[in-house]
Formats: sequence, C-alpha cells, structure tokens
Amino acid sequence: MLKAGRSQEEIRQHNLGTLLRHVHLGGPISRAALADLMGLNRSTIRALTAELTSAGLVREELPKDTGKAGRPSLVVRPESGRVYVLAFDIRVDRLVAARVGLGGVILDRREAVRPRAGVDLDDVVGVLAGFARQMHRKAHPDSVCAGVGAAYCGMIRPGDGMVRFGPNMGWVDQAFGTELGVRLGLGLPVMVGNEAHLGALAEHERGAGIGFQNLIYLHGDVGVGGGIIVGGKLLDGDGGYGCELGHMMVNPYNGRPCGCGSRGCLEAEVGEQALLDAAGRSSDLVGREGVRAVVAAADNGDIAAQEALRRIGDWLGIGVANLINLFNPGLVIFGGMLREVYPGSAAQVHSRVEANVLVISREKVQLRTSALGDDATLIGAAELAFSKLLASPLDVLAEMTSHPTARRQQALAREAQEASALS
Repeated sequence: MLKAGRSQEEIRQHNLGTLLRHVHLGGPISRAALADLMGLNRSTIRALTAELTSAGLVREELPKDTGKAGRPSLVVRPESGRVYVLAFDIRVDRLVAARVGLGGVILDRREAVRPRAGVDLDDVVGVLAGFARQMHRKAHPDSVCAGVGAAYCGMIRPGDGMVRFGPNMGWVDQAFGTELGVRLGLGLPVMVGNEAHLGALAEHERGAGIGFQNLIYLHGDVGVGGGIIVGGKLLDGDGGYGCELGHMMVNPYNGRPCGCGSRGCLEAEVGEQALLDAAGRSSDLVGREGVRAVVAAADNGDIAAQEALRRIGDWLGIGVANLINLFNPGLVIFGGMLREVYPGSAAQVHSRVEANVLVISREKVQLRTSALGDDATLIGAAELAFSKLLASPLDVLAEMTSHPTARRQQALAREAQEASALS
C-alpha cells in the first residue's frame, strides 16, 4: 500500500517493483492481467514494462493462441537467463547451492554431504564458495548476479547473518554471513535467514500456502523448526528470533533431552533421533535416508516402524494443536523430514486436533505437506536474495552491472565459455 505524499518517482519505483514481483512469482502474464492486478491503466503498464524490458529484466511476446478476435495483449516474461541470484541451504547433514534465475527457475545446482563434526564454519564456507565459482563459470557472460541468500538451520541475527545459536552443530556466534561474503568475493552482502522462516515464506509465495494469509510451516531436518505467516507477513519476534516452534515444550516431565539444553521440546519428541529410536533403528541409517527407511518399513507392514510413526504423530499432534489454538491459521504445512513422516502419522495428528483444538479454530484449518518438497528452504533463500531487486529493480540492476566485481565475474564466464568452445 502506497503512503500519501509520495513523489511521482517513488510511485514509479514502487510500481516497477510490484510489476516485476508479479512476473517473478506468477510467471508469464499479459499486460491486461497486470493492469487488473495493479489497478493501473494499460498505458502505464506499457510504460513500466518498456522500462523493465530495456533493463533486461523482462521480455514481451505475443501470446501463442488467444482464440479471440482483436489485438492480443502482449505477454510479459521474466528474463530468467540474464538475471539470477545465488542461493545456499545449509542443513545439518547436507550443503546445497543453486543459481536461481528471475522467475524462480533453478538454472544450476550443487550438493555435498556435510559431516556431523561440530563447529565447521571454515569447511562450510569453503565448500559453498567453491560451488559458487563453478556456477559462475557456467553462467552466460552477460548475465548478472543480483543477490546472495542463505538458509541456515539455527537462530540468525538480522542484518549481518551471524549464527547466534545452531544447536545441532554447536555453532554459537559464528559470523557465517560475513565470512561467506568475503570468500565469495562478489562485493555483495550475503543475506541469511533461518531455514524454517524462509521455508514458510517460500510455501506462502510459491507453494502450498498460496492464497493463505495465515499459515504455519513446520520444517523437520535433524530437529524441527517453524515459520508463522500472520496477515501475509512473517512473524519474526522482537530480535528476529521468533517462531522457534521446535523448542515449544510438549513433554515437560518425562521428555527426551534436547540439543538446546532443555527436555521435552517438540524437536526432541518428533525429530530424527526420536523416530529412529522408537523404531529400533538407532544404529542404522541416519538423516533423511534413515527417516525414509522407517517410513518405507512402515508401509511394508513393519510393526515397530508403524508404532514409531504413531508415537511421533501423537507428539506432533500435541504441538500442532497448541499452535492452532494460539494462531488460528488457515493452513499448517509439514515440510522437510516431516513431509515424509506426516502421511504415516496423520491419523494421530488429526486425532489430537479433534480432541484438543477449540471447535471454532479447527473448523476451517487445513493440514498439508509441502508443495516445494526438499527445495522449500533453498527457494526461500533465493527469494531472500531477490528481495532488494524486487524492491528497486532498476537501481539494483544498475549497481550490479557497474560494480567491478560483476564485470570480473562476467569476464570469467566469457573465458570459461571460450575455453569450452576450443576444447
């Protein structure tokens, strides 16, 4: 919503960002549809799209077949190959990097196993920087990197990407964002967010939560994190550390020990280790493979695995019931490891919702698994990286293309392409 008293230039910048955001999130869209969405006349939309086209952010095409008489409205598409961001997803046991084009298209991707070996800042930064160099070399010489975003499995200080606390790997006050920015050498700040917060935003904008203004996203990795969208915006708390849903107390008397130092947290009762222990598989596979092995065994009739899923589902249901009573969401989404676990635990979760949620609050709430799957947090990191470009497209693009580091990266990409052509 525009505030009264804004100058014409501020209104123009706002409209450019809004139009680009519609194209970025919604994909190809006609000028006529944009005019309806934005409440602007078609001549204004034409002027805005002309500016964005000239900047290389979008392109306009004739629709393939309208089936209607008269002059068709041009379709506006994002220039996914020319403008991209780097996105990183730092999980407890895996590192993921991607080059993501405008429009949310994953253009290139790299993954590596992350050993569970404690504080490993230097190793993590080194691997991610190496992935970034590889992806830059494969980028088109005239493409532009417009931002860098990272999702980390811990509590992140807003502004500088400091990991204040990462319980599963022992990270305390690790300058992750700053160190990664230095190693990347792009002259761009690394925007870092909590993985579950970013997963919530991604599902809200691109996944199961489209159209919902109030939702809860529960993300299972080794532990459990969460993100809450209220009125279309992320609930982040006073210091940016809100929505640590995995550390909500659900079993205060006989609870399992949690990595945070407490007992009986939701994370301790429904996380990876709780499931493996309940299924009697603590010495077998770990990580997502271990969780999937239990789920597969349950599907094949393994009684211990089925009982483990029921037990996990009961604790998960208690947590979900509390959250629904507190926030009255329209949707609860299960992502990460919980996406695998939920189908076999759904009966227990629904039973707890029926028994423990206020009638009015449970009338319309829906429970779904993530539509973005394992990529929810990675996509959230990419959207974080795109945020500045979408707020002020032409200014940010001009800054990127004039930056010495951007020119150096373009030169590296050209050299790589030339070497490939000669080989």
